[in-house]
Amino acid sequence: MDPTTLTTERLLMRPFAPEDADAVHTACQDPEIQRWTVVPSPYTRADAELFTGKLCPEGWHDGSMYNFAVLRREDAQLVGALGVNNRYLPGTYEVGYWTAKEHRGAGYTTEALAEAARWAFTALAADRVEWRTEIGNTASRSVALRAGFRMEGDQRSALFNKGVRRDTWNGALLPADLGLPGTHTYLPAPGVSGGL
Repeated sequence: MDPTTLTTERLLMRPFAPEDADAVHTACQDPEIQRWTVVPSPYTRADAELFTGKLCPEGWHDGSMYNFAVLRREDAQLVGALGVNNRYLPGTYEVGYWTAKEHRGAGYTTEALAEAARWAFTALAADRVEWRTEIGNTASRSVALRAGFRMEGDQRSALFNKGVRRDTWNGALLPADLGLPGTHTYLPAPGVSGGL
């Protein structure tokens, strides 16, 4: 897919580029980002250069991951990162995100996540966008809930992070949750919201 730029009321979301390496490196020095995400720890300048200059462009090119630099429209300051990753299941994508420390609590990531999900449903023909985080990451869970994700439970040993298997909270968003049509017919099980 050709690189795409998205906009919201307050944000510009564009593919990462090599010139973002300094801002990404600075943001990823935060112990909370290193603790709760799969970024390397310690996070080096070479890690930021690899991410912005190689992994992100290749992901857009081969359709494996679409990573957005989330910037404030007013001053182009990096707010965070948001990725939409192909799960290699038809119509299923997974989202992941981090927010720079100084921008937490302003609702930017919720705004970006809602826009990215809408984009996945319309541009990528997604029928399901999944979210997961290690149990205990209440900030990430709050963002997902505010963006409309429905919690679907816990999974044991579902995340491998820095050499350790960890339990996760899991949620998903469907096109119908945003009033959008799905690509394929969805038949909910009896007793599930929307089922018979």
